[in-house]
Amino acid sequence: MSNNPTIKRRLISMVYETLLGFAVLFLPFLIFEIASGASHAPLVEHMRQALAFLVLGAYFIHQWTREGQTLAMRTWRLKLVTNHGLPLTPRVAALRYLLSWMWILPALIVALAADLHRWQALGAILIGIVAWSLTAFFDRDRQFLHDKLAGTRLVQLPPLAKKKKAASAA
Repeated sequence: MSNNPTIKRRLISMVYETLLGFAVLFLPFLIFEIASGASHAPLVEHMRQALAFLVLGAYFIHQWTREGQTLAMRTWRLKLVTNHGLPLTPRVAALRYLLSWMWILPALIVALAADLHRWQALGAILIGIVAWSLTAFFDRDRQFLHDKLAGTRLVQLPPLAKKKKAASAA
């Protein structure tokens, strides 16, 4: 079996990762909302966006450098390594985090420039996600472009041994 995970497996893991991201943001956002009085002033909105960017960055960079896996990646038996199979350094993890925003950043810029709102903006973001997903088809190992640019790769870990499964069930 190849150690390259399928694109489908990586995308499903990303959906799970998105749900976990909301959980990671919950407490910092709760504190921020109490401190800001839940204001929707433009400056507060930008601060809220910066908070999300920084909290998610800290979470992903920490997880990727610690064990090469987030909870979603562990669930789907995926691991992030360098192209040489080594653990990520904080610098490489930070670069990958910044590059991973390319999944949605171009679409956000288009939505802002075209003054798209709600469903139109969401449609632009979904088109951007699909377009970025297609970058994997231009790589022989089916790695996404942000991994190619960061010098990282997702690998598929082998299934758990049956003995371990039986022991953990007991």
